[in-house]
Amino acid sequence: MPTHLLSRKPSRDVPGLDLHPDIRLATGRVHEACGSARRSFALWLAGRFCERKAGPVLWISPAWEAGQLNPDGMMEFADPARFLFVQPRRAEDLLWCTEEALRSGAVPLVVADLPGAPALTPVRRMHLAAEQGGQMGHAPIGLLLTPGEGGAQGTESRWHMTPAHDGQARRWRLERRRARTLPPARWLACQTRPRTGLHLSRTEVPDT
Repeated sequence: MPTHLLSRKPSRDVPGLDLHPDIRLATGRVHEACGSARRSFALWLAGRFCERKAGPVLWISPAWEAGQLNPDGMMEFADPARFLFVQPRRAEDLLWCTEEALRSGAVPLVVADLPGAPALTPVRRMHLAAEQGGQMGHAPIGLLLTPGEGGAQGTESRWHMTPAHDGQARRWRLERRRARTLPPARWLACQTRPRTGLHLSRTEVPDT
């Protein structure tokens, strides 16, 4: 279902972190990234925080998952030494850890690598926690990584990213599928050199 514009307020007026002139993630809010390259999206975002020396990035993931982040792969986007990793052993602790980390305001970016999309109530609690964290210092950003097509309810925005590599060229397809004040959009993202972020070119807008 397409997302309708709720406001004509320019995105430049919203406090947040810019990934691109057309892409800003609001601080003090929780966003969602899905798709097979969702972790690449998260590392791209983390790399921007590392460039600004904004503090460590907290990455929360299930202890029972066999696949964990590989430092060699992370190096393409950000310094692995700038990350703190938390691996809860119980499913119910994943969202609790995310909420408490946002509330503390101790880190600017909290990434929660989840096995499934959370319901509306936990997301609302995380929004409130992120707002409270902003009162302790700089408002953090929460990013929920969900498998497949995602579907977390109540997030500020939803991003879908999949690989589109061509030979040695590192490329991805990025979609903004949901945002409170912006319409859906698509980009082709490419990386020319490690730790230089991604270069985006606008492609066709998804059918509504």
